[in-house]
Amino acid sequence: MPGKSHAYSDAILNVLNGTAVTGVSPFVALFSVAPGDDGSAGTELVDSGYSRQAVTFGAPAPATANAQQVANTNNIQFGPAAADWLQAVAFGIFDAQANGNLLYWNTLTAPKTVQMGDFGQFAPGSLVVEED
Repeated sequence: MPGKSHAYSDAILNVLNGTAVTGVSPFVALFSVAPGDDGSAGTELVDSGYSRQAVTFGAPAPATANAQQVANTNNIQFGPAAADWLQAVAFGIFDAQANGNLLYWNTLTAPKTVQMGDFGQFAPGSLVVEED
């Protein structure tokens, strides 16, 4: 089930005991095996030409009756691939371009295999993170 990592859930809940949450500069990662809320790492792509990409989110907006969401405002582009990549089945939002902490993740609605010379990308408004 897609969602928020336990570490980030803890950070949000700690607001209730007076611990501030610090903003981050978010980066998007692609996964060939999805991570999990329980801290399971999943398998991030490591192929030639791949690296996490910076993302800018707009203001929260209603998603459903009980949830809010944010969506990317920039075009996010991975690649070009120097060789065929493994199929991307999920994305994750991290607080760093390398290493760092996974904050949110979700499966892709359409898994994508980026072939040599091709790009993987999210058009503005297509990468959505929801919170309820």
